[in-house]
Amino acid sequence: MSAPSPAAAADTVHPADAVIPTDLDLVVAARTAVASEVVALDLVTPDGATLPPWTPGAHVDLLLDDGLVRSYSLCGDPADAGRWRIAVQREAAGRGGSAAVHERLVPGAGIRVRGPRNHFALVPSASYRFVAGGIGITPLVPMLAAAEAAGADWRLTYGGRSLATMAFAVELRERYGDRVELVPQDRDGLPDLGLALAAPDPDVALYCCGPVPMLDAVATACADRPGALHVERFAPAEPVDTGADTAFEVELAGSGRVLTVPADRSLLDVLEEAGAMPLSSCREGTCGTCETGLLAGEADHRDVLLTAEERDAHETIFPCVSRARCARLVLDL
Repeated sequence: MSAPSPAAAADTVHPADAVIPTDLDLVVAARTAVASEVVALDLVTPDGATLPPWTPGAHVDLLLDDGLVRSYSLCGDPADAGRWRIAVQREAAGRGGSAAVHERLVPGAGIRVRGPRNHFALVPSASYRFVAGGIGITPLVPMLAAAEAAGADWRLTYGGRSLATMAFAVELRERYGDRVELVPQDRDGLPDLGLALAAPDPDVALYCCGPVPMLDAVATACADRPGALHVERFAPAEPVDTGADTAFEVELAGSGRVLTVPADRSLLDVLEEAGAMPLSSCREGTCGTCETGLLAGEADHRDVLLTAEERDAHETIFPCVSRARCARLVLDL
């Protein structure tokens, strides 16, 4: 959720009907191996109650033991109001979240989940080109179904280390036929991104999720049509030179409390120390878990989630990476 982009790219779109994230105690109803080192988990309420609605591109946060919070894209059917599905790849070099999921979340296990949240929504279009790398396929799965149901012209190029490591690969090819191009690296090398992104429709919407090298290559290939590109990343972008960090104040609107953020500390660190920040995960400006309402002041946005218009509106901030361009920010906390 896992998943930096050039400033010119229209990385994210917040849906008009965005749902306020909710904390829910859910149960693992089913667990399925969908690729080597990838498991899909079906999550339900203990009493079979309806879950909050979501749209393609949304993700949820798993509140794991030991304070771990990890974001995963919903990859099931938005019309199934009783079940959320996620797919988790075990990362040998990860920070423990995926290992906890693989080792502890078996059928019947309980898990607290916050969500849904969507920073990667599918915009209406008559034509789409989708590019996925590895586990980056997860947010695209419901997008393909939505594009198909809408009668849009679409195509997916899906690359991975090998066919065995590519979650949902065979299922997608069987369901959609030649619209799905599978490119396992051990057999075919790397995807031809120029061909993958080519489309006769100049208004085609381009969606990509995957590892940093793929996303950087896609951004380069789409440099002449940045407004069409939507990406979700699992790692932060190269840092932008914003000059020397300076101290600033934050006012917590709920209590009127004023905190000072020193030049050498993050806003998130200060909020957590004050007991005012309920949840965070990536600490890199990529997952959206720590999103906080901004009531007054001008933020120095350093996340990879907000569009240019959203940055200019200064209505929300991601305190894990962002700072202030003024003396004081007022937060909806």
